[in-house]
Order: sequence, then C-alpha cells, then structure tokens
Amino acid sequence: MLRRARLLALACSPLVLGQAVAAQNSPGQAIPPQPTLPAPVVHPDRWPVAHSPVRRDPKTEARITALLSRMSVEEKVGQTLQPEMKSITPDDVRTYHIGSIENGGGSVPNGDKHAPVSAWLAKIDGYWKASVDPANKGVRIPIMWASDAVHGHNNVFRATLFPHNIGLGAARDADLVRRIGAATAVEVRVLGMDWSFAPTLAVVQDDRWGRTYESYSEDPSIVAQYATAMVEGLQGTGAQFLDKDHVISTAKHFLGDGGTDGGRDQGDNRASEEVLRDVHGAGYPAAVNGGVQSVMASFSSWQGQKLHASRGLLTDVLKDRIGFDGLVIGDWNAHGQVPGCAKGDCPAAFNAGVDVFNVPEDWKALYASMVREVKDGTIPMARLDDAVRRVLRVKMRAGVFDHGLPSSRPHAGNEALLGAPAHRAVAREAVAKSLVLLKNDTRVLPIDPRGHRIMVAGAGADSITKQTGGWTLSWQGNDNSNTDFPGATSIWGGIRAAVEAGGGTAVLSPDGRFTGPKPDGAIVVFGENPYAEFQGDQADVALHSENAETLAMLRQLRAAGVPTAAVLLSGRPLYLNPQINAADAFVAAWLPGSEGAGVADVLIARPGGSPARDFTGTLSFSWPRRPDQTPLNKGQANYDPQFAFGYGLSYARPARVGTLVEAAVAADTAAPGVFLKDGTGTNGFRLTIGDAQSPHIAAVGSRVATYGSEALTLRRVDRRRQEDAWAATWSGASRAWLALDRTAPVDLSREANGAMVLELELRVVRAAGGPVSLSVDGTALPIGGELARPSDWRVLRVPLRCFAQKGADLTKLNAIRIDSAQPLGLEMSGAALRETASGDHCPG
Repeated sequence: MLRRARLLALACSPLVLGQAVAAQNSPGQAIPPQPTLPAPVVHPDRWPVAHSPVRRDPKTEARITALLSRMSVEEKVGQTLQPEMKSITPDDVRTYHIGSIENGGGSVPNGDKHAPVSAWLAKIDGYWKASVDPANKGVRIPIMWASDAVHGHNNVFRATLFPHNIGLGAARDADLVRRIGAATAVEVRVLGMDWSFAPTLAVVQDDRWGRTYESYSEDPSIVAQYATAMVEGLQGTGAQFLDKDHVISTAKHFLGDGGTDGGRDQGDNRASEEVLRDVHGAGYPAAVNGGVQSVMASFSSWQGQKLHASRGLLTDVLKDRIGFDGLVIGDWNAHGQVPGCAKGDCPAAFNAGVDVFNVPEDWKALYASMVREVKDGTIPMARLDDAVRRVLRVKMRAGVFDHGLPSSRPHAGNEALLGAPAHRAVAREAVAKSLVLLKNDTRVLPIDPRGHRIMVAGAGADSITKQTGGWTLSWQGNDNSNTDFPGATSIWGGIRAAVEAGGGTAVLSPDGRFTGPKPDGAIVVFGENPYAEFQGDQADVALHSENAETLAMLRQLRAAGVPTAAVLLSGRPLYLNPQINAADAFVAAWLPGSEGAGVADVLIARPGGSPARDFTGTLSFSWPRRPDQTPLNKGQANYDPQFAFGYGLSYARPARVGTLVEAAVAADTAAPGVFLKDGTGTNGFRLTIGDAQSPHIAAVGSRVATYGSEALTLRRVDRRRQEDAWAATWSGASRAWLALDRTAPVDLSREANGAMVLELELRVVRAAGGPVSLSVDGTALPIGGELARPSDWRVLRVPLRCFAQKGADLTKLNAIRIDSAQPLGLEMSGAALRETASGDHCPG
C-alpha cells in the first residue's frame, strides 16, 4: 500500500510529475469540483467471472443481519474506518466503534523499530480491549489489525525477509510463493495481527515506476498464477482457511497501477478496457479464485478517473461481475484525491464501492462527514449496510469474533517463530531460485573455492540494507544497518562461509583494492539504494547510484587480470551494458532479502569446481538495451531488448554474450526528491540568490552577490570534497534570500500529507541576528530559532505539512527560499525530501 504517506513521485522530470491533487484541503473541507473528463465507459459483461472456494454461509449471513439490525449509524460508520495507530487511542476506538487499525510502513511501538514482540502485543491488546469494552453500551465488535507484510513481516524486528516480488517472478515457482505466504502468515500471527496488505498484483509495463519490484512480472499469466498461490499461502485453504496459522490477504492495487503514463506513481492508465482487463486485471479473478478476502483500490486513475471513484470497476466489475464478496479497502488517503473530495469527506468513493477508508489521520472528520451524509441521504443506507456486511463477513470468516485477546491467540508472543530456521530456509531457497545469470562468457562461475583466494567487493557486498530494499523496518528502508538484522546474512557473509567451508580464503574489500597476492577471483556486489513507491520513480532505466564507481572497479580488476563476477542488486532491470562488458560474469540478484547466503549457494562451487546448485531463474521482465528504452515488454511492436523476457543462462545451458553496445547515460543522476546535491541543483532545481532589486541571480562560478549593497554573498566552499557546498552571508543591509527554484512547477501535494520533511544540510557560521523565514512559494515559516547559535554541519528538518497547514499550494511549487533582513551566515550543501521521524515538528 502506498506508504504510509503517499507522496508523489519526486523525480521532478516531466515524466513523473503528478497532476494537481485534491487531497490537501483541511479535514472535512470539500474541494470545489474540478474539471474532469467524462467517466470512462465500463462493460462488466466483458470481464471474467471468478469462482471463490469460500462460499457464503447462511448462518453467518443471518448473524450479520441480526447485528446490522441492532447497530446505529454511528456504529456502522466506525466499522468502515481504518486509522493508523499513531493517530488513534484505545479511547477513540471505544468512542467511535472503529473497525480496524493499521500500522503503516515504519510505524512501530514507541518509535522503536527494534520494539520487541511484547511491546507490539501490549499495544494491539489495548485497542482490542477497547473495541469490546463492556463500557460501550452499543454493539461491541472486535477490531482487526492490518500491516504491510509485503516480503515477509517486514515492519517487524527479527522477521524473515523474503525476496521482493520481482525476484520471485524470476523463480517461476508458484509452490515456493505459496510457502512464502504461509511462513509470512505465521510471523504475522506472532504479533496477534489479522490482516496483511499483500500481494501486489500490478503487471508493470514501464520499469521507470518506483514500485516495479513489487510486481512479479510484466507477463499477466505469471501474475495471475502467483496471485492464487500467495493468497492461498497467506489465508490457507480448505480446513486451514484463516485458521490459527493464516491471515487475511489483500489483492492490490485494483486496478491498472502498473501501466500508468510515464511509469508515474499514482498516475493515469490510459489503456483500453480490453488491455485493462487482460493485462492489468489478470491477477484479480485469480486472487478471488484463491479465496482472497480483501482488495485494495488503487491510487491511480483509468482514463482520467480515479479508481477510488470508479463505481464501474469497483462495484460493477469487481463485486458484481467477478464475484468478489469480501471488502474493498482504500489506499492511504487516496480518497482525498477524488475531485470534489477531501481526506475528511468523500461520499463519492464510498458510493463507488470503497467499503473501508484507509484514513490514517483525518478519520474523525471523515466519521462526522459520513454520519451526516448517511442521515441526509448522500450516502444511501443500503450502501452503508452493504459495506458493513462485507466487513463483518470478513471478520467472521477470519474468526475475529472468536479468537479473543490478540496476545492469547496461538503463536502470539512466540518470538522463536520470527526468523524461524524453517522460514529462513525457504527464503534462502527463494534467493537461489530467483538469481538470473545474464553472462558467463569465460566460465568464471561457479567459483571453485579450494585453495583459492576470493575477494568480495562493492557497496552491496556486506549491506543487508541494500539487499532488503524498501519496505524494510521503515517505509523507504534506507535508514538501516546490518545490526538491525540479527540472524540475517549479508551476501559477503554467505560467500565467506561457503568459500571457507570449501577450503579457500575470502577477503572483503568494499572499494575493490587489494594488497599482497592478486586474488584468484572477485565478486563485485553493487546496485540501487533502497527506495519505496514514488521515491523510486525515475526518468530512465539507468543505474543512478554507484554507477561510475562500480564501473571503474570492474575495469581495474579486469586490467589486473582478476576473473570477476558482478552481482546486481536492483528493483528493476537496468541498462548496465558497460558493467556487463567489464565483468566476466553478470548476475541479476534483484532484492534478495535477509538470506544473502542464497547467492553463495549458486555462485560458489563444491571443492573441485562442480556446481553446488545451478541457476534456474529466468527474466520475468525484459532487460533494456538503452537507458531510455521503456516501456519494454514482450509482444510489443519493435521489441528489441538486450535480454528478452524468459532469458536466463545456467551452467548446464551456457552461451556467449560477447561485447554489448554501450550508450550514454544522462548526467543528472540525483535520486528523486533531491533538490540540491553537493551544492548543485538537481531534478530541475537551480540555486539562486536575490533581493528586491534582482530577484533571481544564478549561483554560477565560485562567488556571486546581490547588487548594490551586497546584502547577500554566496561563495563556494569545501565540505566533503572540493567546492561541494556554498557559504551564504547576509550582511543585514536589506532583505535578501537564498533560493532553490524551477522554471516549471513541481507537484508536492502528496508529499505534504504527513510523511515527508524538507531536509536542509547546513552549518550555522554566524547566528541569526533577527527573524529568518523558510518559505515555499511565499508561504513562510519562522526558522530563526533553529539558527540562533553557531553549529557544526547538521540537518534542519521541516515537515511539508507545516506549509500546507498555512495554506501553501503545493500542487505547483516553484521555489524554496531562506529569507533574512538581518545578519546571518550559513553554509549549505544539500536539500531533499526525507521520510518523517519521531520528533519532527513545525518550527516557530
């Protein structure tokens, strides 16, 4: 599900800029109707009919009918709301009859990502007790608890972390996926939770999308096969359906999120209804055939209409035609993007077929709006009763009414099941099966360890953070270190163990340098840094981290005569022809998760050289020939990949790749959401200074100043390297400003919904002599207090919501400015959007 802060794709290129979003009005304040295209025509009779093995039970339906007859409007509305745990108390659950709660990505008890199981259970127990408290004189209905367990129970310390979906797609093993689902369900049950927001069934057609790694394949048949398998693994089948070992599964995001224009997160899918059905919709009948009990609506649009407002797709197709009788849940505040809606008021989404609002913070306003709208007829009582019936049906099927206190349930509190050896063994098997061998021209693989000295190099070699990727202990997954993963194994750790067990010596050298005897072989592990959702959107399919460094390392090893295998960690296929050319062997390892030893199982031979395990993975996504070659999917006209869908070498099926043609990669390699990097504007932003006389003076050369009195001077200084920062000195002669601005506006409205901060890397050289403001397009916040004393290099963090709350229009942001009319001295090197953390607050 979109973060836990659903924010826009911040690649800031025209390919990934979002449209103006309607979700940022104050809670409960309806947005004026926006000009929209007519709703696209849907033909439900052209869609397939599914056949769920979970049949309606007349006794259960009669029980639901009896409950509904006793429930007030207020009690019913409460069942349709799902707040995030940080914004609700047990007293709130009791008062508002809340039906379910979720913990978003990175949301953990007491802000501690190492929180023990006991802390989780204590928190969940408190909410559950409130939902059934006898002090509540109404109908008492136990809550459900949901979590984004998307590659294992990834929000929880010590959990097993399986490969992300893109790797599982390469494995071509539905039974493996089913076993992963079953293991994940048990680890979710350890925390007394009921519900997982998985699997993602996007059929990604444009690999620029930052969620590509959440997709199993560009091929809808693979996604459909895996949809059934993962649902069955999570929920169980037959007598095991939603028993003590299983949890509710969620098919997401309905519909078409993998085919948006330009690969833009939360964008518009412009496909025909036939393509929407046959490609993007392939996984949903399969999920229903597997018995799925929850479907999450997509943030994206189809032909200009937000999915959260599409009665044609949510109700006429999904519920009435396909036959889904579980509940439809919205995505994180996505209803607020529907024209005419706000996060605290959106009858259009509910009437379209959303049964449960995913409303992390503005749930009280939405509760009040819904109660009013049911009573005045805006929301028909029949629609409310249908939604609540679906919620109660799922709760009864899942045994929520019968299981009792979460901490008293089977498996609850059994920490031995988190990262259990049996689960880690499945994850290790998945890593080995997901590896795809792209090149092995000189048969450097497998590496015979006996008597050999093997060097392991690269930034990804000993980084469990890189190999686990996003959605790992936090939303973006980029704030972790190896110590955050007890029981896990880095790729280096697995290789070292295998080499030493085979009678060789392994040496770790992150920069690829060696002294003494030349290594007999090298393995270089590199790739993308962690990201999630729009933070991974980019304008091409090139590697934009460690690119030059890794290429130089590979070329140096080749020049030294060291046989070298490269291992790529990535959430998508990437143009890397220079690196492939520079390596003797090249392996796509995707994002393997916590069990890095699975890589060694295939790369390291038995003593003597015979393979311990062969490669079996094949590409479930086409591999690009050029950095701009996207969309790239099998079956399209002029299909010309570097490595085609289904490609994959093995020791038993060798082939020679030869030298690949190399293409140029665009120079601006800043990650999405970075506005200033090493003192240079990125992603369309430029650094300027100005005053009343000259508002825009470009920061060029080594020194620049405002005209006349030089109220502000700017000069290059060194921070980490030569001239990678700027020193800004305000004389106090008149008001002047330092700015980051763009010629074309960028939409940051989604980033302002509570989960992103503007982070400035700066050093206070001269304390502020008076008021200082930080503004976005004229909406200013006072930051003088943050600059009141000299400091060493630090970060200044200001939540974007602070600007939105003061009325800033973040749909068309052109400039970020620091203003002062008093003496002030700052040095600044970077500016970027980051995920919020505990302690972030509005200044002033």
